[in-house]
Amino acid sequence: MPHLVLDPHLVLDKVSVHYDGQAAPAVDRVSIDVAKGDFVVLVGRSGCGKTSLLNVAAGLVEPARGVATIGGRPITGPGSDRAVVFQNDALFPWLTARENVAFALRLRGVPQAERARRADQLLALVKLDSVGDKRIWELSGGMRQRVGLARALAAEPEFLLLDEPLGALDALTRERMQTTLLDLWTASRVGVLMVTHGIEEALVLATSIVVLAPGPGHVVRTFETGFSRRYAAGEPIRAIKADPAFAAARGELTDAIFEGEAA
Repeated sequence: MPHLVLDPHLVLDKVSVHYDGQAAPAVDRVSIDVAKGDFVVLVGRSGCGKTSLLNVAAGLVEPARGVATIGGRPITGPGSDRAVVFQNDALFPWLTARENVAFALRLRGVPQAERARRADQLLALVKLDSVGDKRIWELSGGMRQRVGLARALAAEPEFLLLDEPLGALDALTRERMQTTLLDLWTASRVGVLMVTHGIEEALVLATSIVVLAPGPGHVVRTFETGFSRRYAAGEPIRAIKADPAFAAARGELTDAIFEGEAA
């Protein structure tokens, strides 16, 4: 009987990434551990390897050294245990919001009679109850990203991989989407690995923040944070951001990023 892992971890163990044509590796010996229920955020300036690491976790890039595993099993390519959401959505513009989500359900083998109902449930989870019949091109950027999240969750993944999914949104929509992400994380308890350039965004969302620096990409510091769990426990997001402890953490994280650049 195969070994059953009840609480799988997504692990990058001493991972290095080296692209063809480059003299130096993009990432050198980085280790990250994401358990189900964790929200791990990668921060650092451009060129520090954040997206490379996410692509290794997604099975889109093979590490030159080290190993990536889920539940102890090597990651050899994309899999249904992981869902990826990029900054630019990959939705089908000729389909409705409901049909886009239902497409993912179809790939999972959900019977046709069940797809519309399940798709509507997932759209409701991302607060899009009323847009199921709208074509993707009729939706705002924030709505499109929420449809993308609903479609990702339709696969019932153990881990959600997010590559700057809010980066193209305006400030107000971005803040609303942060609470949507926290609501989804709280409800689903998936493990999340996310890339962002936003310092405040990282603090709001993360249970753990990994600060990376370039030359090649490496970890300079890891922060354990509790603001997202405070939100999950019912504290309003504005109250969390107004807490002096949040401002202090923002300053400490900013310093760590700049110290990493100078190192």
